[in-house]
Amino acid sequence: MITALDHIAIAVPDFNAAIERFMTDFGLSFDGTDDVLAAQTKTAFFSLPPTHIELVHPLKGSGPIAKYLEKRGGGIHHLCFRSDNIDADVERLRAKGYEFLSDEPSPGAHGARVIFIHPKSCDGVLIEISQPGDDQA
Repeated sequence: MITALDHIAIAVPDFNAAIERFMTDFGLSFDGTDDVLAAQTKTAFFSLPPTHIELVHPLKGSGPIAKYLEKRGGGIHHLCFRSDNIDADVERLRAKGYEFLSDEPSPGAHGARVIFIHPKSCDGVLIEISQPGDDQA
């Protein structure tokens, strides 16, 4: 079941400048960075309870986020909903006709399992579903 808005992800062309902006200019608490090899991204998280802001940047200059930035520039990339049972949510949503960008969840930041719903299934918005890892549950 979907339980919360987990985070809002923002694609950023300059990772360090964006981190500095959110820390210094907005005074948000910086939770650190994580490389997500499966998605070829670097991430930085800022807690804004009960949700988070996630900055995403290409890892080694390639991957889906690099293509996104080339095509659109920086901006809101996706919304992420937290799930307490991602497999059941995927099954339920597939039965309703939602299309996903992959066949099954993959590893995400902080040990979570994640999957993305194709934007054409959600009025042009990329939606991620994330089930926290055992260390975050």
